[in-house]
This record gives sequence, C-alpha cells and structure tokens, in this order.
Amino acid sequence: MTRQEDYIQAVKRFNAFLEEKHLRKTPERFAILKQVWQMEAHFGIDRLHAALEAEGYHVSRATAYNTIDLLVQCGVLRRHNFSSGESQYEAAREGHLHLICTRCGAITEVSTPPAMSRMLESDSFEPFRPAYLLAYVYGLCGDCAARNPQKADEN
Repeated sequence: MTRQEDYIQAVKRFNAFLEEKHLRKTPERFAILKQVWQMEAHFGIDRLHAALEAEGYHVSRATAYNTIDLLVQCGVLRRHNFSSGESQYEAAREGHLHLICTRCGAITEVSTPPAMSRMLESDSFEPFRPAYLLAYVYGLCGDCAARNPQKADEN
C-alpha cells in the first residue's frame, strides 16, 4: 500500500472512530491528521505544533494533544517512549522494529524479521489475538561501536 493509500485508510478509520464515539469531526482534527501523515520521522507534540504553524494552521497545543490522543486511541498513530522522556509519535505502520543506541540515542527502523511476523500470525497466543507489535531493541549503533570497539559488549 502506498503512503497516500495509507493516508486515505487513516482518514476513513478516524472518521469511523469519531462517529462511533459521537465526537465532532472538526477541521482542526483532520488538519492535524494530515500533518501527522506528512511527518517523515518520529515526532513530538512541539515539532508537530511548529509544523502546523509553519503551514499557517493555528491550533492550540491543547487541541494538538487531544487530537493526538484520539489518533492513538483509534490506532492511526503509535506512541513511543524512547529514552528522551518525551513521547514520540509515528503513523501506525506494521512490520518494523526500533533499534535504539544506548550511547547516542540514535533510533533506526528495520523490517520485522519474517519469523517474528509468522509467530504473531500463528495461534501461539491463544486465546489472545495480537493486533500489532511494537518492539525496541537496545544496544550500540555501528558508529558508537566503531568508536570504542572494546566496550561494545558492555551494554
């Protein structure tokens, strides 16, 4: 599925969620969804708010926070709590893991290994039915390991 097709599905899902919860479909909420889909990497509320302002769309921080919470609840957005302390967000995409460097904090995304995907699709967790996987793998990135190879195994 293309990014545009993903966005169209996200709009449909958000519409259905708002209807189900009897919440208003405001232009601000959909402007935030559109901006979220244009973000290239993980982002925090401050970065999202700045991007909206740069586009000439003025929404309060409270509206941004509340809409982000709704987008997380409906499954369009994923919330991450990496080592920085501030929640980070990204459009909900399946099939990737986050590799987090314990030294410099760099975050790299890699495809979920096929064996892990097959495990989730099997009945290994019966009667629990997995919806999605969020995985963080901690260690040293290539740059940090190269800078101090003798300490690469200490983390």
